[in-house]
Amino acid sequence: MPRFYCSLPLATGADITLPPAAARHVQVLRLQPGDGVTLFDGRGGEYAATVTRMGRSDVAVHVDAHAPLEREAPVAVHLISGMPANERMDWLVEKATELGAAGIQPLAAARSVIKLSGERADKRKERWQAIAVSACEQCGRNRLPEVHSPLSLAEWLRNPPAQALAGDAVRLVLSLREGNRPLRELAAGARKVWILHGPEGGLTQEEEDAALAAGFAPASLGERVLRAETAAIAALSQLVFA
Repeated sequence: MPRFYCSLPLATGADITLPPAAARHVQVLRLQPGDGVTLFDGRGGEYAATVTRMGRSDVAVHVDAHAPLEREAPVAVHLISGMPANERMDWLVEKATELGAAGIQPLAAARSVIKLSGERADKRKERWQAIAVSACEQCGRNRLPEVHSPLSLAEWLRNPPAQALAGDAVRLVLSLREGNRPLRELAAGARKVWILHGPEGGLTQEEEDAALAAGFAPASLGERVLRAETAAIAALSQLVFA
């Protein structure tokens, strides 16, 4: 059954007009009144629904039963990702969402090729969030990872999320420096993990030093040097499938 994200709060028995993005998908599939769909609003679980009206640009549905299904990863992994060039950040957001990332913080690192600010940054954030929505619709997740606005590492370190500073949070930076330890070993038993990694060329020594001073531990994925987007997905996979 087709699945769609609905940005409106859902409730059993409600009759609603779908938001434009969901309505457009229903129309592309040429669904008709009486056809069933699955809706989720990101607050948990999903709803069976029935199309009741197909307009030229709007679609109405009746919301049926709620199913309290959750398909989240056992570990809440937040990526702080040095933005790779071209379309690779799009790919990273899509695959990280499918694997269960709890949040994605695009990082404007010193060696990042992409430089975003102002309206360009806002538009790119909207694009990445839309990619995350589509990935959730495809993979069956009922909760959306938030894709944040791009920040520099200094900006993030000045004002980190409160959860990242909690006593049960583990903060790791992917690093090739001597003394690093296997990521899986450092994150053993953790339920909330923040993973910082650089773009092409990695983080600068100054950026790594700042992260270590802020409580990040240097973590290794092995002997090979991975592309930025590959490293993020490899790290995420090690934790959610451990």
